[in-house]
Amino acid sequence: MEYRELGKTGLRISRIGFGGIPIQRLADAGEGVPLFDALEAAGVNYVDTARGYTNSEARIGAAIRGRRERFILATKSMARTAEAMAADVEESLKNLGTDYIDLYQIHNPNAEQLRQVLAPGGAMEALAAAKAAGKIGHIGVTVHAVETFRAALDAGCFETVMFPYNIVERQGEALIAECREKGVGFICMKPLAGGAIEDAQLALRFILQNDGVDCVIPGMAEPREVAENTAVGAQPLTEEERARMAEIVAALGTRFCRRCGYCAPCTAGINISGAFLFHGYLTRYGLEDWARSRYAAMPATASACVDCGVCETRCPYGLPIREMLRECAAAFGK
Repeated sequence: MEYRELGKTGLRISRIGFGGIPIQRLADAGEGVPLFDALEAAGVNYVDTARGYTNSEARIGAAIRGRRERFILATKSMARTAEAMAADVEESLKNLGTDYIDLYQIHNPNAEQLRQVLAPGGAMEALAAAKAAGKIGHIGVTVHAVETFRAALDAGCFETVMFPYNIVERQGEALIAECREKGVGFICMKPLAGGAIEDAQLALRFILQNDGVDCVIPGMAEPREVAENTAVGAQPLTEEERARMAEIVAALGTRFCRRCGYCAPCTAGINISGAFLFHGYLTRYGLEDWARSRYAAMPATASACVDCGVCETRCPYGLPIREMLRECAAAFGK
């Protein structure tokens, strides 16, 4: 296993980390123990989860009991106010069974929410207080839009940034390089594009070629997946593999949402990229209950589409968004 210092945090983390979304589907907490046995044996020490991943924090907490010090724990919260964030930090500590969390992140704010987080009374106040109290070690942010990535870097207060990066989502490459220049740790999420990329070995090897990526966090729920993902090396890609990458881009490029947000705002109030994201979890991750509950909680679901087509005029990838929303509505039944 290759290890990197995560930005300027001083944390020495495995370059391949553990993404905590799929652990939600384990039948019981006990199944997490052999999974984390495999992670430990493979040298994976970076563990990512979130308050929003239902039982993920608790499952991880149970699996690391008695060996907490062998892992670097990172979680995140959607809270935007200081009061809500302070409560979430306490809940995360309880769920993970620890008295400190190595990295706590603002979870997926848009540009307006990022301003709220950083304003007086915002979530950053609570994270700064938790850091001063020794409850968390470092503060980061996770984002999905390039504009928010830019704003987070410009803010100058985040020690790490997490952003999607994979064979078909390369819009953040310049900012990833800037992270390295500024000493901001970069964590790669969605390495398989939400499961759209089936060749995990090729996908991970492509990401590891980028020296600006400190850690990539594929989701894993079985020891077999740990073995497969950690067997990936950083050797240069062959011409045949680059040709295969081009085929993947061609196959997904016309029917794949990159979650850039350019289609917003929707006339009917639909979070278009969010709907497509939950559709991916439903069809690719095997997280049906979680995906359905998250989708159902959306203020406006895909069926609310009024077929105006304004979103399609804004999409830089030319996606048939209205058709994709109809498919999404059909899959969820609403």
